[in-house]
Amino acid sequence: MSRIAVTGSTGLIGEALVASLTADGHTVQRVVRDPGKAGPDDLVWDLRARTIERDKLEGVDGVVHLAGEPIGASRWTSETKRRIHDSRTAGTRLIAMTLADLAAPPAVLVSGSAVGYYGDRGDEVLTESSAAGDDFLARVTRDWEAAADPAREAGIRVAHPRTGVVIAKDGPLIEKVELPFKLGVGGRIGNGRQYVPWISLEDEVRALRFLLDGDLDGPVNLVAPNPATNRELTEALGTVMRRPTLLPIPPFAIKALYGEMGDTLATVSQRVQPTRLLDAGFTFSHERLVDALRVALRAGSGR
Repeated sequence: MSRIAVTGSTGLIGEALVASLTADGHTVQRVVRDPGKAGPDDLVWDLRARTIERDKLEGVDGVVHLAGEPIGASRWTSETKRRIHDSRTAGTRLIAMTLADLAAPPAVLVSGSAVGYYGDRGDEVLTESSAAGDDFLARVTRDWEAAADPAREAGIRVAHPRTGVVIAKDGPLIEKVELPFKLGVGGRIGNGRQYVPWISLEDEVRALRFLLDGDLDGPVNLVAPNPATNRELTEALGTVMRRPTLLPIPPFAIKALYGEMGDTLATVSQRVQPTRLLDAGFTFSHERLVDALRVALRAGSGR
């Protein structure tokens, strides 16, 4: 069995990953900020002080780095943008430099990333070889991945899971749309033609473990092979929740409510394909959006 260190272990993805690894008998060392919440196998880090209990990382088999300021929790002020950027780059740099300096470094660092790397690309099919975009999230993601260079240069295999919208009962999508759809006022945003790259939480965890156990390095798109348009997403939600989806939501209303954050997350189009995962033999449990939504909403209702 392996010993795996995980940052962001209390987040949606991290918590599910820790549970999956633990259930299979692996030892998980959570990297936590609060010493009072650290278990016997865990270690503490402090991003402000740029410190981490490095000795506890000696001899770990792999590290999964998922920590970072949430991007959709509130409007993007200049301070919020700084926290989003710095929490990712500073945390990744600290992890990468620490691992590079160990006497017994891990074989692999799975260092989080996101499909935000690609920016707003319309109908263009995007693979891992596609160029970066040039909006705020694209610049953040580019810097985020580059911050792992010290580990890469030390010979550690570094994989960057570029994750899409995670479909889960406590995920950001369901959290934001469940109530309006239940009230019968859910609808597509604008013309609904923008592509939404998505992945079920189950497949996200399985893909992260695939990256831990396999030999892929560099960027790997963690999205289902069938990206949906916003119109298709809306129709699928209506089908699963048995609610009408007749009223389109004008983009200016989203921007008025949530500012640049809402405008970016709701209106950009990213037709992303999981090319490298598929080529490496990964199989998805949920290839159809409606199936992933049914699982997530069923879990949310407790049935």
